[in-house]
Amino acid sequence: MADYYPPVSFHFKVSFLGLSEKEHDIKFQSVSGLDVQLETESIKEGGENRFEHTVPTRRKHPDLVLKRGVIAPEDSAVTEWCRKAFEQQKVEPIALQVVLLNEKHEPLIIWDVAHAWPKSWKFNELNADKGEVFMETIELSYNRFKVRKA
Repeated sequence: MADYYPPVSFHFKVSFLGLSEKEHDIKFQSVSGLDVQLETESIKEGGENRFEHTVPTRRKHPDLVLKRGVIAPEDSAVTEWCRKAFEQQKVEPIALQVVLLNEKHEPLIIWDVAHAWPKSWKFNELNADKGEVFMETIELSYNRFKVRKA
């Protein structure tokens, strides 16, 4: 059996399925929001007053937040997808994959994200006092994800 070691969290890519993949569209500084919670409901049992039963109901996902350096619209299919949603109000849900990579750039773990659409698109502050990369933040609403070994 091969030695197990925890993978690093900084070597990953994001693939937007259904969009023409351009070189820069897989590169993001950070991805957050791969999270799922079960909502619950409390049920009181008749005649039994010492406790309540708590049962799971539906899943709940936060927004998926992607951050990267700004890319010119003509160089990014993701930017064009966001522009279409916010400028023309044409929201087109797509599937995407977040892929954690090993040291050989091979997939280790894949999160298949379903029915994602842009909910928010933000740009950081333009400030001459700071020597920072100009960043964009894309928040996506999504229905669910499945995690699997590559």
